[in-house]
Amino acid sequence: MSTHSDVNDDNSGEGIMHPRPSSIVAALYTLRDLETDVVIIHGPPGCCFKHSRLLEEDGIRVVTTAMDETNFVFGGRETLKNVMMRSIELFHPKLMGVVGTCASMIIGEDMHQAVEEVRPHCPVIEVEIHAGHHDNTYGAIVTLEAAVEAGVLDAAECARQKRLLIEATELEKFAGVASREYIAPSRGDVKYSVATELITLLNEGKRGIIVLNAKKETAYQFADVVAALVEISQDMGMGHPITMANLDVGVGLPRLRNHARNILHDLEESGIQIDHITGGLDEYPITGQVAGKLIHEYYRDYDFVVLLGVPHAVPMKSLEGMKIFSVTNGPRQVLPLKELGHDFVVVEIDLHPKTLGVEHIVPSELGNTLRALNRGS
Repeated sequence: MSTHSDVNDDNSGEGIMHPRPSSIVAALYTLRDLETDVVIIHGPPGCCFKHSRLLEEDGIRVVTTAMDETNFVFGGRETLKNVMMRSIELFHPKLMGVVGTCASMIIGEDMHQAVEEVRPHCPVIEVEIHAGHHDNTYGAIVTLEAAVEAGVLDAAECARQKRLLIEATELEKFAGVASREYIAPSRGDVKYSVATELITLLNEGKRGIIVLNAKKETAYQFADVVAALVEISQDMGMGHPITMANLDVGVGLPRLRNHARNILHDLEESGIQIDHITGGLDEYPITGQVAGKLIHEYYRDYDFVVLLGVPHAVPMKSLEGMKIFSVTNGPRQVLPLKELGHDFVVVEIDLHPKTLGVEHIVPSELGNTLRALNRGS
């Protein structure tokens, strides 16, 4: 049973007023990445409703104990036990997760005791978490620690994942959604204008670099922009732009390695080779630095760069003198990127729901716009 993490969840986000991701949701997605079959949310029926529904598109069963006012007063252990037993009957899971919520944690619910009394036939990852943490990554870290305790994750991989999550947290505080008191959401620059500018640069023979630095499954859609730009460059007889991507199939949890394999396979089927593999899909907080170092050492005289996924992970000092195009899926990421000095910022809205449960590259709005303009020209 995991009751705390040795990673401090400080109050550095105390002054941030816009909504931020929930640590409970981070726990749910981490259980998904650990290939958990069934997750029981021990809380009210509507807790994390949207993300629970989305996760079921990704092949994981999410159920709830549907705690009510009676449970708030008298506890919900019996309800949790009943839902666990019924879930085992219905789904025959090989791995289960039980996730706390604000309600169950406030009343001090003993989830571990419920698991002990049910004695399920499979391992259970018990995650005692609530949404009152400023950094949502705390929920992921607590889940990883609970997975070690359940015997489904080794300590070395847990330590590696925790280091990456700490890096991700610091990155968001530097130039992400945790970097300002309030950031107004924005759709960014008009995709038609950005696509026109990119095609103009290619027509003029300017040399460009494409950096895919995406978080987990979001890479399925960001990779479409890589494909579109390479296809257009080849149509123009401009050769192959320099491509970098965090698609290492040899690191990370099995689910993420499969994502990398799928995307590389799709790109190869289209005749697209990646020049530099910068790391894995869970290493996006640090693979941007790897890409920056490569650019600084070998491509510093190039004319433009297209950054896809988590653009602010690539150091600005490595991009000096280049026109910077960034593509993100975060409406609140536009302002920080503009303030860093990125010339164009595009938002692929609703990208995350479109990349759940898929195994092939998903068309992007910018990619489709680039292709349409190229055909028109």
